[in-house]
Amino acid sequence: MDDTRTAAAPTAAPAAGPLAGFTVGVTAARRADELIALLRRRGATVVHAPALRIVPLADDGELLAATKELIGRAPDTVVATTAIGFRGWIEAADGWGVGEELLARLRATELLARGPKVKGAVRAAGLVETWSPQSESLAEVLDRMLAGGVAGRRIALQLHGEPLPGFVEALRAGGADVVVVPVYRWMAPEDLAPMDRLLDTVAGGGIDAVSFTSAPAAASLLSRAEERGMTEAVLAGLRGDVLSACVGPVTALPLQARGVDTVQPERFRLGPLVQLLCQELPGRARVLPVAGHRVEIRGHAVLVDAELRPVPPAGMALLRALARRPGWVVGRPELLRALPGAGRDEHAVETAMARLRGALGAPNLIQTVVKRGYRLALDAGECHTDSAG
Repeated sequence: MDDTRTAAAPTAAPAAGPLAGFTVGVTAARRADELIALLRRRGATVVHAPALRIVPLADDGELLAATKELIGRAPDTVVATTAIGFRGWIEAADGWGVGEELLARLRATELLARGPKVKGAVRAAGLVETWSPQSESLAEVLDRMLAGGVAGRRIALQLHGEPLPGFVEALRAGGADVVVVPVYRWMAPEDLAPMDRLLDTVAGGGIDAVSFTSAPAAASLLSRAEERGMTEAVLAGLRGDVLSACVGPVTALPLQARGVDTVQPERFRLGPLVQLLCQELPGRARVLPVAGHRVEIRGHAVLVDAELRPVPPAGMALLRALARRPGWVVGRPELLRALPGAGRDEHAVETAMARLRGALGAPNLIQTVVKRGYRLALDAGECHTDSAG
């Protein structure tokens, strides 16, 4: 079901789980609730900012023209890419009074369904698919078609929002006559405020990862950043500490085209995407032995001996500054510069440091060096370094 509800402020997550202490942005519209539930179940704090809304084309002349063209001249192969899109196509044809003619054409052609959900929609229409990959991978569908040869074949492709990058081009390069069927389009959400807040957070480094489940969502987010004149700031965040997690390689293309590194699961599903985040984010956390404790610095919280300790943003800024040179003294002027919006009063460092110590629950983790500054009480025998970890 399409989910275009407005995102609320980040919701605190449970203390346990591999994603506890991390904040993850969700740009999905469809199936957003499912993804959010999976993330929260593993402890993440979630910021939902739908980057898209789906606009059905039941009254669209382009869809009607494509449907009539296929009825008039039968395709050799039809590729159904999404369940909601295939159902919408059949319903639109019924509304125009050509539903039975379309179904007759589809019964007489090779019908490829991208995965189990699309297969369910095909069978609900009284049809039987010729083949469907378990992986839900369009790349696997394309490989199968090219392996069998597409030269001279007429292929109808039900789009899922925008032309599929590389898919149509590969078929045409192989000699196929491709007819695209635009069942619905992705458009920017009516309420842009959640997406704008997410962009601000990415640019400010206040989020650990952003998840993408479609290429149009990634393109929409980048387009909105450009409209707001913050493309470079957003790209700097995505190229830096903010992890871009994509459900598959096609989804990643708009980001990779802008020089953003992405990670993708081997299976292009929501569950594996969440599992990938559970591996990647904890793997990026800084772990230090401090004053006899194991300290793991996460996005907005710290694990002290496996106990989650939420830390305010100012405290996290100080802790990260200290962790860049563990065991070395960091002066108050440098710590002041690390504080967000602290101004020139070094008393702000003392106030934030007191709150940080209280949040950590172990005051001896951070030592005060009189007239010099503060340092992490790194355990004896650990290496000191002047470089960031």
